[in-house]
Amino acid sequence: MEIKYKNRRIMGAGGQDEEENNWPPWLNPLLKERFFGQCKLHVDSHKSECNMYCLDCINGPLCSLCLSHHKDHIAIQIRRSSYHDVIRVNEIQKYLDISSVQTYIINSAKVVFLNERPQPRPGKGVTNTCQVCERSLLDSFKFCSLGCKVIGTSKNFVKKLRQLSTKRRLTMATSDSDDSCSSSSHRGYKSAINKIQSFIPSTPPPTSANYRTTKRRKGIPHRSPMGGLLIEY
Repeated sequence: MEIKYKNRRIMGAGGQDEEENNWPPWLNPLLKERFFGQCKLHVDSHKSECNMYCLDCINGPLCSLCLSHHKDHIAIQIRRSSYHDVIRVNEIQKYLDISSVQTYIINSAKVVFLNERPQPRPGKGVTNTCQVCERSLLDSFKFCSLGCKVIGTSKNFVKKLRQLSTKRRLTMATSDSDDSCSSSSHRGYKSAINKIQSFIPSTPPPTSANYRTTKRRKGIPHRSPMGGLLIEY
């Protein structure tokens, strides 16, 4: 069987930005691959799981049997953790700068994730998150995965991040100004109400005459026993 090597130059995530950041040509294709499928060339083998990748050929996931055709090439092994692809630090750091990417200990080995993992919202008390996907991180890291670092260090992303930061500061300043105006308006409203109330005469205190008038009760009328009857002798 003849293996056709693909030594093509492939642009990575962010297009031109990847070359500006000097990312290797195999990085973006690696991040886009789906591993742990069955090798089409070695279907009948129990070692047909595709969890290897050749950095020289950049021709997709390989199984362990395919490596016999890549003896003099640099091949790395992809592993899994909670259904997400990871790679050991001692393998990838030889060929890629993984600084600022959070590492994890899995099966007694230090690993990094290839791509971001969805997280609905940061937990309570979180003080540091990934600059791209906002996943919770330790304070000494900026990115949760290799993919997020590629995106987060591109010039387009940095530019958008600065614009967003400026917009947030302007929004906060506008909000503070509105709150100040609202507070001033409220104080002015209360002052106006107090002035209006000061012009309204209060109810005068009851005088003794008024008290007798308001407190006097009419007696029960009595009919004269001989009322209207005239007796002549």
